Amino acid sequence: MARVLVARMDSAGDVLLAGPAVRAVANGRRPDGGQPNEVVMLCGREGGAAAALLPEATEIYTWDSPWIVNPAPAMTGPHADRLIEYVKDSRISQAVILTSFHQSPLPLALLLRLGGVGHITGASIDYAGSLLDVRLRPGEDFPEEQPEAERALGIAQAAGFRLPERDDGKLKVKAVPDVRDLVGEGRYVVVHPGAAVPARAWPPLHHAAAVELLEGAGHRVVVTGGPSETSLTATVAGPAAVDLGGRTDLSTLAGVLAGADAVVTGNTGPAHLAAAVGTPVACLFAPVVPAVQWAPYGVPLELLGDQDAPCRLTRARVCPVPGHPCLGSVSPQDVVDAVERLIGGVSSFSTHVSTRRKARS
Repeated sequence: MARVLVARMDSAGDVLLAGPAVRAVANGRRPDGGQPNEVVMLCGREGGAAAALLPEATEIYTWDSPWIVNPAPAMTGPHADRLIEYVKDSRISQAVILTSFHQSPLPLALLLRLGGVGHITGASIDYAGSLLDVRLRPGEDFPEEQPEAERALGIAQAAGFRLPERDDGKLKVKAVPDVRDLVGEGRYVVVHPGAAVPARAWPPLHHAAAVELLEGAGHRVVVTGGPSETSLTATVAGPAAVDLGGRTDLSTLAGVLAGADAVVTGNTGPAHLAAAVGTPVACLFAPVVPAVQWAPYGVPLELLGDQDAPCRLTRARVCPVPGHPCLGSVSPQDVVDAVERLIGGVSSFSTHVSTRRKARS
């Protein structure tokens, strides 16, 4: 049994999108007929909790990457040595480095080589020399306009790993907890108003108005958010919705999302967590990154927001266009209508998102 390192160094949502690739590495047998592998998941501190939810991650090690984490830690000798020594001590024979289109696997590949890893696979536009044994060329060996989960799985496949035939390739997490003590009895819709990146946020009062309209339409609403978002969730929940701001860790949040009829959220980790538990998503998606790559994967989806707005593909963290038109154009009633379509089962699946853009006025 080999120990294979799978690296995904950024956010929780990115780690969840790596799930199918992790399962391929763990359960897929190499062409030589070898035994299934132990997966050592390497991620940044923001991704550690998500990695713990992946069914086939045997071991998790967190290390903040100075070329990916924002704000970045200093790249010092001791910081690099911590990762190198861990790899040396961990009997890791191979590595699969998962990156997005704007990231390079080469700095990490160098450190893994220094740690003694003999076989490394990654996707790199730049010449990799002896740093990669299997190098995929983005735009040549695979298209960039594909869902991020499929991109990651393709990198794992290039390393020689395949999903078992019974695996549908969707996002998955381990068994989620029973959260009825938090959400109460009866059906509900989740609204998650927070976003780590301001450019991806819908205004709080728009969220609050959507909650009121959802309640007026007969839906019970549960509002979720992290410990730093309690003021936001209180504003959005108002007097009637269940306010779980600051009361859930990632595992508990998975349980809350799993029990919902639908989830309203932006392009955030909870959007991908909802997809991983199979819950339909009304996604307020700012087009600063492409929806075809980053929209919730493999579940019924309503994509809200002007995907052709001037901020398109800028990767901006703060909206560069006055008035935030990509999401400002979405009304609270638009959100309610999207939720009704999701619950009614008339929405498309996220794998078709590239053809679903809102027309500009």
